[in-house]
Amino acid sequence: MSPPKAATLFLLFFLLLLSSTTTSNAHNITRLLAKYPQFSTFNHYLTTTHLASQINRRQTITVLALDNTAMSSLLAKHYSLYTLKNIISLHVLVDYFGSKKLHRISKGSTLTSTMFQATGTAPGTSGYVNITNLKGGKVGFGAEDNEGKLDATFVKSIKEIPYNISIVQISHALNSAEAEAPTAAPSQLNLTEIMSKQGCKAFADLLTASGADDKFNENMDAGLTVFCPTDSAVKGFMPKYKNLTASKKVSLLLYHGIPVFMSLQMLKTNNGVMNTLATDGANSYDFSVSNEDEVVSLDTTVVTAKVLGILKEEEPLIVFKINKVLMPKELFKPVVAKEANAPEADAPADSEPADAEDNTNGVQGLGGGRLVMLVLSLWIGILLI
Repeated sequence: MSPPKAATLFLLFFLLLLSSTTTSNAHNITRLLAKYPQFSTFNHYLTTTHLASQINRRQTITVLALDNTAMSSLLAKHYSLYTLKNIISLHVLVDYFGSKKLHRISKGSTLTSTMFQATGTAPGTSGYVNITNLKGGKVGFGAEDNEGKLDATFVKSIKEIPYNISIVQISHALNSAEAEAPTAAPSQLNLTEIMSKQGCKAFADLLTASGADDKFNENMDAGLTVFCPTDSAVKGFMPKYKNLTASKKVSLLLYHGIPVFMSLQMLKTNNGVMNTLATDGANSYDFSVSNEDEVVSLDTTVVTAKVLGILKEEEPLIVFKINKVLMPKELFKPVVAKEANAPEADAPADSEPADAEDNTNGVQGLGGGRLVMLVLSLWIGILLI
């Protein structure tokens, strides 16, 4: 093989390898555990305490999972949900420990930080966990503030994605006086009051008048993202809004909420189709999220709105201000093409809208960098033929 051809083959291999390594390291703890019904209770409390979303945002994590039997023993102590959050966060290590690493601890013992320590509410090193190699190949776990007692032992590895996330089962819950201390509930968040004070009073008033605010409040504990149009945007939209039936008004308002907590950074890194509070089996009521530079856009196929800023971010709630009312294709005619003599595209549809082909099918496309590398690789391959 000639040197030029060998160099070309090497370049081709390098580009393909680089393309394959640009995939996201994102993980979803609840989806990973959903495959194992014996951890369903633990998985449920990861969601209700909002620890799941925090785990998913971290790049390196180890979860010490408790099966349903161990969780039953923990729940029998009747801790509040907020105390349970502290206890479970003690079982989330902010470092990667696969099965092999756990059984080969340097010097036989180590202290590692947890998400409980990261909250800032754990005094001293009480949010640390002691991992110790025991006789017979066993591995013991204990909270640092538990007088050196190792409450639990390693049972098995459930899932490992080196060096991103490791999920291992331990025999019992870790005891910690600090984590188990009574924890007061955070102050109640009032969604419409938050919006009214931040330039979105018109939209807040529509939520209250229609009763749609109840659906928003019901979803708040589990995580909620709200896109609130400015007062001026709502004012300009009111003639169209008044032409909708009562049920369609509610659907339009619910279309401005996503039933999960999505920070600005999460929106930027999770471009694609998003379901909303209005989504049901018969109607998708979704829109696409994209970003260019630092600007995040929401495309409904009828209108494209831009995120102007954040009104409130206090997990499990985040409220964004947007420059336009989101108009779903289920209620308004999608914009197909802009023509000089075409009728106004965002007028309410007189009949059911035609089915629009969805080329994404809920799956994100290739990122720009990967697409370029793929095209270059194909081009070089053609030159070799």
